[in-house]
Amino acid sequence: MLILAVNGSPNRSGNTSIMLNSAIEEIQAQGAEGVFVQVPEIMRSVKVPFCTACSHPCEGKCYQGTALDETFDLMSRADGIIFGSPVYFCTVSAQLKGFWDKTRKLRTGKKLVNTIGGALAVGGARFGGQETTLRALQDMMLCQGMTVIGDGFHDDDAGHQGGCSQKPSGEDQEGLKRTKILARRMVEVAQATKGLRADR
Repeated sequence: MLILAVNGSPNRSGNTSIMLNSAIEEIQAQGAEGVFVQVPEIMRSVKVPFCTACSHPCEGKCYQGTALDETFDLMSRADGIIFGSPVYFCTVSAQLKGFWDKTRKLRTGKKLVNTIGGALAVGGARFGGQETTLRALQDMMLCQGMTVIGDGFHDDDAGHQGGCSQKPSGEDQEGLKRTKILARRMVEVAQATKGLRADR
């Protein structure tokens, strides 16, 4: 069972990273493998960091042999992916959007269909655009055919859209609690649906 924690923040050790690493701790406690992915570092491996739709269907020529190519291969094999982003004007970071726009080849190959997807967001205030950022992440995942979950778990509560936190996220106990619940739900649903991904 492989679960990725994808950090869309330009800060590798910032608030979003704290949440994602908390999710990885819980994923590992549930017996699955958790892998941290730092998007801005990966995007530096490609010459053009944004999609120009240079081929139809996408051939992935712009990132062949790069760290982005390796990351997309890892995503294709993952059972679940948790995406985290800081709130930038009520939506995801530019780095994460650029990364996601490059996934056109994965969409053509249906590589993420039935992959379980969850989302985390960190804002500068308690009501700082976290929910709209979560919705943006969920819409991006739905466009890939992923199975999107929220932060509900039968031993806790029905939850909401995902994990939300206010910076500093390491001191936001409610945000960390929701993150761990999302991680438990991720492993549960990934295990229950593993057969759907057997033909990838």
